[in-house]
Amino acid sequence: MAYYNNRREPVEEVDTKIWSCTSEECAGWMRVDYSFDEKPACPLCESEMIQETKVLPKITK
Repeated sequence: MAYYNNRREPVEEVDTKIWSCTSEECAGWMRVDYSFDEKPACPLCESEMIQETKVLPKITK
């Protein structure tokens, strides 16, 4: 049985500003646009976070 309609459009990816956890043991991060604090703490381990850039799928608000 063949499935011909299983082709999906590629998702547009863009450089996105994120907050990234500074802890070595934690891989937590969040988009800057979706954080409530000016300088948030990591929601997983409560460590300090720094701003970085990551290529992520585009989200429309």
